[in-house]
Amino acid sequence: MPALGVIPQAVALQNLLTDLYSSPVVVDRWQRLEPWDVARVRLRGSAVPRSVVVKWIHTGKGQGQVGTSSWRLRTELAALRFLGDDVGIGLAPRVIAADTAARFLVLEDLAPRVPLDHLLGRDGAAAHWERLAAYAHALGELSAATAGRAEIYYARRGRLGPVDPAADLAGRLAPLRDTAIEHAVALGAPLQGRAACELTAALDALYDPGPFLALSNGDAYTNNILLHASGPADARLIDFEFGGYTHALTDAVCLYVPGPAWMTVGDPVTTGLADQYRRALARGIPEAEDDRQYGYGLAAACMSWALIRLQRFAMLDARPPGDRNRPQLISTLEAVGRTARTHKALPHLTAWIRRIAALLRRRWPDADQDFADPARFPPYLPAFPNGPAR
Repeated sequence: MPALGVIPQAVALQNLLTDLYSSPVVVDRWQRLEPWDVARVRLRGSAVPRSVVVKWIHTGKGQGQVGTSSWRLRTELAALRFLGDDVGIGLAPRVIAADTAARFLVLEDLAPRVPLDHLLGRDGAAAHWERLAAYAHALGELSAATAGRAEIYYARRGRLGPVDPAADLAGRLAPLRDTAIEHAVALGAPLQGRAACELTAALDALYDPGPFLALSNGDAYTNNILLHASGPADARLIDFEFGGYTHALTDAVCLYVPGPAWMTVGDPVTTGLADQYRRALARGIPEAEDDRQYGYGLAAACMSWALIRLQRFAMLDARPPGDRNRPQLISTLEAVGRTARTHKALPHLTAWIRRIAALLRRRWPDADQDFADPARFPPYLPAFPNGPAR
């Protein structure tokens, strides 16, 4: 077992599981799930699972950095135990054991499920509408099941260490919006007048979600949902390191607007993904059936995401023509504008976003493309020679 040294907590893991099962447990072998600090670990022993998944936090240099902060481990532990023990839904992996001092979690192995983005990358979206529908339903179900239970979650999370519910509500990427507004000024599209007022109102709605307050894993895109490649989808959501209570419709943005690896998500209304999500959401948040409340909240969440993505403008502007991320940014802004117009919300802010997209098309002739046909830019496939956009 020479490879065990790569996992800093290998001995602690064996000891923890031996105590848990009151019987010797041996870590037989492990498979690192690159590039994350996650491994599938094969076990030997009586009455133990054949394999588990271990997530750990490095104990070396850089502990002040986000990537190595132990609060992420505590957040995931609290969220998963909250879902399993307090809410009682099987939408996420079960926590088998945890050692916060040694900085690792032992989780249920969800294999043979695989990440949805892998299936989309291999086969394209058209081959997996059933799994995309399961994905949309799972996002709605998570919010429906956890709405109204924030106090229970934060009591559990607080026992593991300091936590800031207000920061969870705003989202970890919220500070990036100010940079985006500065970029808009540089592009010749300052945020002012009615558009500025609408943005303030939209952000206020996100920060005061009322009945739409629900638990999110903080990254609802398709890399963080596991499903069976064939047969019943049986979806499980993973990666709750940035979990917390926020406006439920922030999780719906990924159904309408391109994410880091999407060129386009097509039309969720035509494909039925929008209905799958909304019906599941309304089971726990009846206000989701109100077109005005739902449409406004969705438009506000999409606008927030548009600004978070727009903060990348300076970086993309410095890249050579043909960079795949330029058209991806334009398609993101235009999808946000299209979603808001469909739901008849934030008209002035929508006009501002569309103006920025038009300015980028003129500034980047190489990115002035037609995104109307989703088949031209299938999710996660190499639409450009240097691979899918991020």
